[in-house]
Amino acid sequence: MPKTEIKYEIIKTIGVLATNKSGWKREANIVKWNDGKAKLDIRDWGPDHEKVGKGISLNSEEVAILKALLEDYDPDEAEA
Repeated sequence: MPKTEIKYEIIKTIGVLATNKSGWKREANIVKWNDGKAKLDIRDWGPDHEKVGKGISLNSEEVAILKALLEDYDPDEAEA
């Protein structure tokens, strides 16, 4: 069975969260997948965005909920 081609369009680059030794970057972007609605997308991208790793896409309601949750986030608790 042939692989289905996944289409994407990066609408806006928000920023790079991390870069690993092989050059892949974990990025936050606004992305349209398969001509769908643009969503906040956090995932790993290969150099020049030619390859894409697993990640998460959030609609505007989910972004608002995450933003509210992160207001109470204490990074020191994650280190414990």
